[in-house]
Amino acid sequence: MQHIDPAEYQKRLDRLSGILEDIAVHADEQATFRCPYKNRFDQCTAQFGCRNQRKPQQQGDPLACGGDDKLDYRFAWEQDQRPLPAEANSGAGQVRYDGASRPLATNYTLFDYADQLGVRVPTSCGRSGHCHECIIEIKSGAEALNPPTEAEGFLREEFRLACQARVENADIDIDFAPLNRTPKILTQTAALPSAIDPVVTLRGGGEVFYGDEHIDSYRGHLYGLAIDLGTTTIVLELIDLETGSGMHMSSFENPQRYGGSDVMNRISYDAQHPHELRRTLVKALNHEIQDLCSRYNFVRQEIYEIVVAGNSTMRDILFRLDVQSIGQKPYKSQIEHEYLDGLRDSTSLAETARRIGLRANPKARIYSLPLIASHVGADVAADLVAVGMDQQSESAMLVDVGTNTEVVIAHEGRLVAASCPAGPAFEGGGITYGMPGYRGAIESIQWKNDTWHWSTIGDIAPEGLCGSGLIDLLAELRRHELMPPKGVFADKLRQLDLAPEHGITFSRLDASNLAQAKAANYCGQYIVLRTLGLHPD
Repeated sequence: MQHIDPAEYQKRLDRLSGILEDIAVHADEQATFRCPYKNRFDQCTAQFGCRNQRKPQQQGDPLACGGDDKLDYRFAWEQDQRPLPAEANSGAGQVRYDGASRPLATNYTLFDYADQLGVRVPTSCGRSGHCHECIIEIKSGAEALNPPTEAEGFLREEFRLACQARVENADIDIDFAPLNRTPKILTQTAALPSAIDPVVTLRGGGEVFYGDEHIDSYRGHLYGLAIDLGTTTIVLELIDLETGSGMHMSSFENPQRYGGSDVMNRISYDAQHPHELRRTLVKALNHEIQDLCSRYNFVRQEIYEIVVAGNSTMRDILFRLDVQSIGQKPYKSQIEHEYLDGLRDSTSLAETARRIGLRANPKARIYSLPLIASHVGADVAADLVAVGMDQQSESAMLVDVGTNTEVVIAHEGRLVAASCPAGPAFEGGGITYGMPGYRGAIESIQWKNDTWHWSTIGDIAPEGLCGSGLIDLLAELRRHELMPPKGVFADKLRQLDLAPEHGITFSRLDASNLAQAKAANYCGQYIVLRTLGLHPD
């Protein structure tokens, strides 16, 4: 009689249970979200209008379906008839967003007011609290709202679901903002010459191949996506794989901000609320992809390849991996441990779009660049490729400034890297009136004739200072001897009035937080220089 190892038996039983669970989850999702009018060729058989219908590939064919099996299809054609509150008592308070306001009334949700103010708040569950997409930040007036509901149990105090946050006291002003605001980013750079050699190709006049594997019939376009997963900001570019040209670039605030402003807080949050950050990220990306499909009139099945760059934590959260080991010594991801143990050939990752849950062709591949080590992730690997660091003939330093700053120096055939936990100060975090680069942020400031002169993104009234404005401010303070190297203001002032008419100030504590962020960046550079025996000169 053959001996059965109980541990091995249990391991296989657990694996089988996991497979069956995945099958059950997938079947449940299909039954809940897959439109019954969509056939196996992703064509629409409905005899009525639907916002997901797209033009067919060839004249005479049925309409194509651009719906996503991850989103509730019913609201594509059903009018959402949400009843108005039975009793709504007006008060003296106002609800505000981005300079616009509306009078408050009880029993209305902040989603109702978002509609009135024209604020884009995503949802795919009919405002029932199930999708967790309509996260907003309550900047002031939280006491005017009902207590958080059970559906909001995963959120910290200053964040709510717009569909669950209901006005109870209409005499208190409420100021809120969604988590999908669009920042101002650099979109035009010098193009580097490169040969076009995509893995997705068109053969035989109308068949799409991924390498040597046939994956689809030609639908009219071969598109790819390049995604930069930043801790604070996400950038997405639509690429034409037939020409290599960029079609459109968009950016938005990383909606995972409710889980903390830096990666260590996100790791801790993910341990407390498993998979919540990943679901939030995937849904935000899907909304952005859906907008691209509408803007350029194509179906999501024409996206065949997605390349992702991001730090170790952001990348592994997207790929459904446990990130707890990144937050503990020696700060290495699960994938890096497997690589060092000889279980993998690379720290890069590849998955299908269906497995990750992104709106693309079900057979599309999602590829992540390899990690370098610990917190030096795939975003730095992309930096190195973009600037050709390995081709430098002279010593060169690359600094990727962010919530987590990375430093790489090339010298005499060697590349040495370091990671610096700089914190979010240069992206507005920890600064009294700091903010990311959104409308209303002071992006440039100068000291002229004993007065501060500033300009804002969008040329509207200032709401705070973004990173470029903070750097300008520090430079002006030092240039005009308004602040010595140790950060003490002239005349022993505790704070400076930058825009008195708008109440925007800059305090000694703000300067200290910026000094700490700058010191973290400097230390990373100094340590790498010392390791290579180099001097800044």
